[in-house]
Amino acid sequence: MPPKPVCIVQESPANALALNKDNTQVVIAGRNVFKIFSVLDDKFEEVYNLRVGKNLNLNFSCNDVTWNLNDDHLIATAATNGAVVLWNLNKVTRSKQEHVFTDHKRTVNKVSFHTTEPMWLISGSQDGTMKCFDLRIKEAAKTFYSNTESVRDVEFSPHQQYTFAAVSENGHVQQWDMRRPDRYFQHFTAHSGPIFACDWHPENQWLSTASRDKTIKIWDLTQKPTCEYTIHTIASVGRVKWRPQRKYHIASCALVVDSSINVWDIRRPYIPFASFNEHKDVTTGIAWRGDPHSFISTSRDCTLYHHAFQEASRPANQANPQGLDINPYCEVGFANKVNTNNNNNNNTNATATVKHVTTPMRKSQTNSDSFCSAMSTVQRFTLDTTKEPIWFVYCAKKYMLNGRLSDICDHNSKVAADGGRIDICYVWKIIKSFYADPLESIPKNIPDKDEILNLSQMTLKVTGVEPSNAHENEVKSLQGDGLGGVSGGDDETETDEMPENLNPLGNISTGYKKSLNGFKRKPKSDFIFGEFEFESLSMEYNAEDYIDNTINDSDWSLPKEAFPLRHEIQDRSPPPEQFSNPADINDDSGSVTVEDQPCHLIVNSVPKPKLFDHTPLVEAALMHHVSIRDVQTSVSILMALGSLRKSLNISTAIQESWLLEYIDLLGRFKLYDVATQIIQNAWIPSISQLNQQSTIIHASCTTCGKAFPPTTWFCDQCNKSKLSLCSICHQVVRGLYTWCQGCTHGGHIKHMKDWFQNNRQCPTGCGHMCEYI
Repeated sequence: MPPKPVCIVQESPANALALNKDNTQVVIAGRNVFKIFSVLDDKFEEVYNLRVGKNLNLNFSCNDVTWNLNDDHLIATAATNGAVVLWNLNKVTRSKQEHVFTDHKRTVNKVSFHTTEPMWLISGSQDGTMKCFDLRIKEAAKTFYSNTESVRDVEFSPHQQYTFAAVSENGHVQQWDMRRPDRYFQHFTAHSGPIFACDWHPENQWLSTASRDKTIKIWDLTQKPTCEYTIHTIASVGRVKWRPQRKYHIASCALVVDSSINVWDIRRPYIPFASFNEHKDVTTGIAWRGDPHSFISTSRDCTLYHHAFQEASRPANQANPQGLDINPYCEVGFANKVNTNNNNNNNTNATATVKHVTTPMRKSQTNSDSFCSAMSTVQRFTLDTTKEPIWFVYCAKKYMLNGRLSDICDHNSKVAADGGRIDICYVWKIIKSFYADPLESIPKNIPDKDEILNLSQMTLKVTGVEPSNAHENEVKSLQGDGLGGVSGGDDETETDEMPENLNPLGNISTGYKKSLNGFKRKPKSDFIFGEFEFESLSMEYNAEDYIDNTINDSDWSLPKEAFPLRHEIQDRSPPPEQFSNPADINDDSGSVTVEDQPCHLIVNSVPKPKLFDHTPLVEAALMHHVSIRDVQTSVSILMALGSLRKSLNISTAIQESWLLEYIDLLGRFKLYDVATQIIQNAWIPSISQLNQQSTIIHASCTTCGKAFPPTTWFCDQCNKSKLSLCSICHQVVRGLYTWCQGCTHGGHIKHMKDWFQNNRQCPTGCGHMCEYI
C-alpha cells in the first residue's frame, strides 16, 4: 500500500482497466492506448505496450478490458467495431493478439471472464445479444437474446457457477442460466433510466446496479428480487465496485460532471463514506487490489492513479449537523447537533457511545472504517392552534378587494389588526395616504357659510344681542380668521359650549353647535418686546387670500422693518478698534466706513416644490413582503390599487408568479371560493383564464377504449358497449357515478348508497366485499 497516491500520465485517455489475479499488474485500454504496468508501492513500471505492429486497426480500439483470473497470460478486450479480441501474453511474437471473434453486429460494451472456468468468456453488445465464447474451440458456444435495445454490462455470479446477470439500457435486469440459453429465468425493472454497470457482492447474493437516474441500488436476489438499499448520487453513475472485506462498502464513479471517486456505506445513502478527488476529469475505471486499503483508477484526464485509502477525504466530517426549514403552514423544523463527548456520569441510563481512547503520546487514528459521529436532535415548532382561525385564513376570508380605495384600505386595515397583524394594518394605512383621494374623507353634511350666518343670527336674537351688531361681528369674525368661530366680545376668553336653556332650535342648534366645534376661533395674542408693553395685536388670517396672494403676487420683497418704530434706534456699533479687518479702518481720520445695507431682500423667482414620489417605496414594500413569504399582502394591495398598479415598475411576469403562488396557498388551505375570486378579478389573461381550463372529462368505451363522441352515449366503433351501467338498475349513468376500486363495479350514487346501507357484497354478485365511501 503506497503512503500517498502514485500517478502516471499517458498520451491518451483509457476507457477501462483490469488487474491480474495476483494484483501485481494492471492493464489499461482505450481508443489509442493499450498498455500493461507493474504496480509497485511508489511507482508504475511499463511492462507491455500491446498497441504495436503494422496493422493498427479498430481491433486495438477498446471499450472494455478484462484479465483472466485463472490463466494470468490471457486478456480479452471489447472493440468498438463489434469484435471481441483475445490476447496471449505468452506469445513470443511482438504482437500478442491471439484470436478475434466477430460474432456481434454492433459495438461490444462489456466482456467478462468466468470466476472459476478460465475458458469461458461472455460479452454484451449494443445489438442486444450476449455471447459465451469457448476459448478451447475459439467460437461462440451460446447466444443469449435479451430482447432489449442494448446490453451494457454482464457479470458471472460468484455464488452460482452457471448464472450470470445482464443489465440493459431500458432499466431492466436479467438473470440467465448458461444451460438454458433460450430464455432468462428472472427479469425485473430496476431503474427508471439506462443501467450502465452492475457488480456482484463477493459474500452475499447481492447485485448492485448503477443507472443514469443518479442512483445505485442493491438488490437481494436470494428469492424474489428485493431492493435492500438505494444510494443517491449527484450525477449519472458509470462504474461500481464492491470494496473487499467490507460488507457494506461500494465504490462508484460518475459518467459525467463529477470527477470524484466515492466510497459509499450503503446504510447511509446520501453522504459518501470516503471520497478521492485526485482526477481532474471523469473516472472511467476502478479496480481494488485485493485488500480494502488501496485501489487503482484511470480517467479521461490521461492519468493512472494508485490510491491509498488512508488519504481519502471524509465528507461526513464536514457535514453540517444543524438545519432549519419552514413548511407552508409556518411550522419550523430545527435540527441541532448533539455533543457526544459529554462526560456527565450522573445519567447511568444514557445510551453508550463508542469513544476512541488514545494515549497522550500517540496520534489518534482518523482512517477508521466506522461512521463519523454526527448525531442531531430534531425539534418541531408549531403555531398556537388555540387561536382560530390563523391570520392567513382570517385575512383571506375577510379582505375586501373591490370598491373605493379608501374604503378598501380602511376595511383591510381593521381586518389585519383584528387578525393580529399590526404591521400589515399600518401598511394599508400608508397605501391609503399615498393613493386615496383626500376629498373622499370629508363629511358631506357640513353646513355652508350662509347657513352658519343664519343659524348664528337666530341664536344671538334669543340671547338678546342686536342682530345688526351680531351680524357685523359674525361677518367680521368669519372674514377675519377664516375659522368660523363666534366672537365673544372684547373678553380674552371664549366659551365653545352653549347653555342648554338658551337653545331654542332644538336639534338644529345642537347640530349647528357640533359643526362649530370644528371651527373654533382662537384667542387674540399679545406681543411684548423688552420693557415695553404694546397693545394687543389682532393677527387676522385668511387661508384663501393667502394662497391667492402667494401664487399671483410677483412682488416677493420684504420690508426693512416688520413693525413700525415707536422710538429712535440708537447706534450701538462697536468702536473701530474692535474690527478685525484692518482694511476697513481709515488711519488718517480715524473714522469707520460701513457700506449701507440694502433695504429689501429681493427674490427673483420662486422655486417650484418637488413632489414626493412614493412609487419606489411601494415597489420595495411589495417585494419585501414577497421575500418574507407574505405574498397575500402584495397580491391584495395590487388588486386594491386597480388601474393605479400600472405606475409600479413591477413586470407582468413577476405579478403573475405572485398570483399563482397566492392561488396555490389558498388551495392548500381549501379556500377555493377566495381563490375563485382572485382568478375572476385578476388583470392578467393567463390567470383569469384558469377557470376555463381542464374542466372537460373525456369518457371512453370500456370495451374498445375509444373516446365517446360528445353527442351520443354509445360507442360508434363496437356499437354494443355503452357508457358505464348501473349495477342495480342496469341503466346508463349520465350523471354522478361511483364505483368500487377493488372490483370496478359501480352505478348511480343514490342506488349504491341505498344498497350498501344493508349489504356489504357487490350488487353484481362478483363476491367482492365492497366499501362504499
